[in-house]
Amino acid sequence: MKTLKKMTVALSLLGSLSLYSAEVEVLHWWSSGSEAESIGKLKGLLEESGHTWKDFSVAGGNGVNAMTVLKSRVIAGNPPSAAQIKGPSIQEWSEIGSTLNLNDVAKANNWDKIIPARFAEHMKYKGNYVAVPVNVHKINWMWVNPAIFKKAGASIPTTWEQFEVAAKKIKAAGFIPVAAGGQAWQETTMFETIVLGVGGADFYTKALVDLDEKALASDTIKKSFDILRMVKSFTDKNAPGRDWNLATSMVYKGEAAMLFMGDWAKGEFKVAGKKVGIDYVALDTPQTSGSYIYNIDSFVMFDQKDAKKAVAQKKLAQLILDKSFQVTFNTKKGSIPISLEAPRTQFDDIALRSMDQLNAASYSKTLVPSMAHQMAITDNLKGVFFDVVTNFYNSKMSSAEATKILASTIKSEKE
Repeated sequence: MKTLKKMTVALSLLGSLSLYSAEVEVLHWWSSGSEAESIGKLKGLLEESGHTWKDFSVAGGNGVNAMTVLKSRVIAGNPPSAAQIKGPSIQEWSEIGSTLNLNDVAKANNWDKIIPARFAEHMKYKGNYVAVPVNVHKINWMWVNPAIFKKAGASIPTTWEQFEVAAKKIKAAGFIPVAAGGQAWQETTMFETIVLGVGGADFYTKALVDLDEKALASDTIKKSFDILRMVKSFTDKNAPGRDWNLATSMVYKGEAAMLFMGDWAKGEFKVAGKKVGIDYVALDTPQTSGSYIYNIDSFVMFDQKDAKKAVAQKKLAQLILDKSFQVTFNTKKGSIPISLEAPRTQFDDIALRSMDQLNAASYSKTLVPSMAHQMAITDNLKGVFFDVVTNFYNSKMSSAEATKILASTIKSEKE
């Protein structure tokens, strides 16, 4: 009799699950080894909750390719259930009226308490939650192979002048000084960290966030272009078109000494079985100590006009901010949790430093959003930076000309 009762309860639970279960199609651009492993954890949790995950991965271009596909899907009236969208683009999609309001799940799970207020604002449209954040990435990291520096008799640089001295020694020793991927987003990532180092956080905000005309036309931007060209001179001839994860592998394989990349690079070091402090070290990019460029991965839920699908979408949103998932995901991805509830105990030295640096930069007002990674300005304006930086990087254009073109094109695009 007891067995029959247990079977009856189990069957009723299965019935209730199937009553509300639905498929969630998730558009994202995470395709490298560490990224795929990280997103796989979320897929597993959603399916354990009784729903179905339909993977929609569009690789390449730092999300540019994925956004192109998303636009075509929305225009066709067939948006995915969830899409990886960041920064001002969240508000742009919400203005169209196609996003799902997440206030109920946010209230039930105390999002206002567990998400830092500054970051929560990125997730809202007119005061309402329309997106759920996954993590925080720090952009201004320099990844170093210490063995190469030792063989070359070079010191790890903290300034751009020291960088040039070290890079010359490394090149003379037969190694590639800088691992680089010749793609617009990677080149612009280097550029924004250089601007931060040359001008400081206040200037960075004026030029790359507020798009101040005088700041964009200044000698500080010109000097930043000068340094970018100098850095390029220490990359290899095969860099054009190289994906970021392949550039990362050059460092841990002992081919290149340095990489300028956000901490998603750490995920690739971990997948390759490399050890922090032994096989690689991470430091602030030159002259950026005390400042922090942040990037937040987040998902927007698109209104499917279907109650069952809305239940599944909100379950996905809830799972993303679960403190256990925050730890599992971010230890693999290389980022740090955005949830203030997530414990620090399982994170390595680099992640712990990132957490402390984030808090310190927030206090000292040197915490700035990434322009290159869609956190600071709209996609069309970011596209201007991509075009100007990559054209400069891959031509003989002078720094003065690049500065002039950047300032004038941004001005025209804003009008």
